[in-house]
Amino acid sequence: MLYPLKNLFHRPAIRMGRVDNSMIQTTRLRNAQFVSFMSQGGSLTPMSTDRYDSKLRRRKLLKLAFALSLAGGLAWVILESAHAITMF
Repeated sequence: MLYPLKNLFHRPAIRMGRVDNSMIQTTRLRNAQFVSFMSQGGSLTPMSTDRYDSKLRRRKLLKLAFALSLAGGLAWVILESAHAITMF
């Protein structure tokens, strides 16, 4: 019962190929409106490189702290295992 319903509502895959953009009409007015819309939206503001660099440094430090804690945990497990083996 599920298979016929699936076939009924099946959408064919979108074929990737050459796109014909000749139907899209771009005029100077339309492009100017788009540029003014994008500039008013505030999405084109430059990102502060200082904040970006500090974020990269913070990520690097977190990776280093994680690696050190992982190595420390592994060393602790090895030490405790060696201690347990020497007891027997």
